[in-house]
Amino acid sequence: MIEEACLAIERLSQSERAARDHKRARRKKMRYIDGLLNELELLNLSEQVRLPEQLVGAVDRLLEGTPVRDRLEIEKPETVGQAMDALYEVQDSLMVGGDDD
Repeated sequence: MIEEACLAIERLSQSERAARDHKRARRKKMRYIDGLLNELELLNLSEQVRLPEQLVGAVDRLLEGTPVRDRLEIEKPETVGQAMDALYEVQDSLMVGGDDD
């Protein structure tokens, strides 16, 4: 009986640890997206249309393996506006995933 209780506690602990790790990873991704959006907004305010190559790569890597990639009408974002739209889509999909702060 005690062994069963210990096993149940261990399973619960592992489950809680996994949930915490998932939330932490999602928050980290959100902070990264916020940073990219800040950079893009500065470019937008300076009326730059073309996306710098380093940001093309960063946005493209962020989109890899996400459902947002399938919804985009373009191969990869090339303009500041396209990149911002794509990142807002990713951000929205992450926010739907939970309510942790």
